[in-house]
Amino acid sequence: MTLGFTVFETALGWCALAWSEAGIVRGWLAVGSEAAVRASVARRCAEAGEAEPPPFVIEAVVGVKVLMADGTADLSHVRLDLADIPPLHARVYEIARAIPPGEVLTYGEVAERAGDKNLAREVGRALGLNPFPPIVPCHRILAASGKTGGFSAPGGVETKMRLLNVERARTSPAPSLFDDLPLAAAPRR
Repeated sequence: MTLGFTVFETALGWCALAWSEAGIVRGWLAVGSEAAVRASVARRCAEAGEAEPPPFVIEAVVGVKVLMADGTADLSHVRLDLADIPPLHARVYEIARAIPPGEVLTYGEVAERAGDKNLAREVGRALGLNPFPPIVPCHRILAASGKTGGFSAPGGVETKMRLLNVERARTSPAPSLFDDLPLAAAPRR
């Protein structure tokens, strides 16, 4: 049962988190306006009321704000309520949460880690239904050969790329402009 929700602004837009006693039950990722995120919360978690978040939610809010600002937050420790999540989806979310900020995997690599490389489509389906963005960082999972793949959050693939850019993730196997530059020498004291 969802107990409450909170709405907050980040560097990339308005977000919200809803929670139960067990953990976060739903996240809303970078919606354009406060009114839009509130309307989405009302549609998807009508039973929840806006409330003062408990400490574990406050910690998650701080982490989401940091992630959206500079891409450095690790949200893998945030408690989730997985009660209504199918087992394969829960496994996919666990794998996604283990991807560090700035790193990416392909749908096929996630499928292999879930136990069957032939599950790439099911992995995509699970990520498309991800109720916990950005705590479950589905934006860090790409199609084969570095193609972006889909993204079901508001803004679609553009939002996915914004998040990856904030994290400074390498999304292509092609060398970057800076790959061949030598590292600067440390200053002498």
